[in-house]
Amino acid sequence: MGENAGPAPRLEPAGDAAAGNRGRFLLVRQYLLFAGMWTRASWQYRRSVMLLTMGQFLATGLDIAVIKVLFTNVPRLAGFSLAEVAFLYGTSATSFAVSNLLFGSMERIGERIRDGSLDVMLVRPVGLLVQVATDGFSPRRLGGLAQGLGVLGLAIAGLDVPWNTGRVLLVPVLLTAGVALFSAIWIIGAAVQFLVQQTAEAMNSVTYGGNFLTQYPMSLYGRHGMWTLTFIVPLAFLNWQPALYVLAKPDPLGLPIMARFASPLVAATGLALAAVAWRTGLRHYRSTGS
Repeated sequence: MGENAGPAPRLEPAGDAAAGNRGRFLLVRQYLLFAGMWTRASWQYRRSVMLLTMGQFLATGLDIAVIKVLFTNVPRLAGFSLAEVAFLYGTSATSFAVSNLLFGSMERIGERIRDGSLDVMLVRPVGLLVQVATDGFSPRRLGGLAQGLGVLGLAIAGLDVPWNTGRVLLVPVLLTAGVALFSAIWIIGAAVQFLVQQTAEAMNSVTYGGNFLTQYPMSLYGRHGMWTLTFIVPLAFLNWQPALYVLAKPDPLGLPIMARFASPLVAATGLALAAVAWRTGLRHYRSTGS
């Protein structure tokens, strides 16, 4: 019996997986609790929140007005129709709005480091990432999300493309990947501020600037610009590459067809790099000395 019996099954991986799932569930629960706390606090001033939300909606709507003005003078922009540009705008704006809602507050970490209030967060029995991400959480950012979703819905209704299962499924995939990529940028930007505190404006140029760049066809930026946004700062995988498949457009760079479906892989890589950057920055944090 003993000679024929195989090795005893190892239960550690299953236990580790269960512990990992519990840890992720706890982080989500903590995030919702802190976001709810900040929302209840801001909702004490309902009128102000509603006005700020409407302000966000109208402010982002100015970008749509600019696009509309452009198309009053030209029938197509870099070979893209109004509905196709609106699709690029809607996917970028929606992904950015969700990531901004979830992690946009992380740009404030530099201020927390300078005034010493980050040390208070470190002694709380809650993950620092959760606390920083929900710092000053406000539902006013939903205005940008509503506007992005509205434009995306109108764009999809106006597109003249042969919809099939692949194109339909790729739309939510590219939105999810876009949220992940923007979120990774927010986290990396916050991690950099552990080492260089006066970088919030520089990182905002990547997040807000990236949102602006991906609202238009990347062929507008020339071959060198497209190459940079594909291989150096991979914003092309946020919506441009998958949009080329959805809109049945050729790739100006001549990349293989698999590049149209690489957004989830690029997003996962970005989040992994963000996790490493966050842990590295946190290890190098030395407080304010005050």
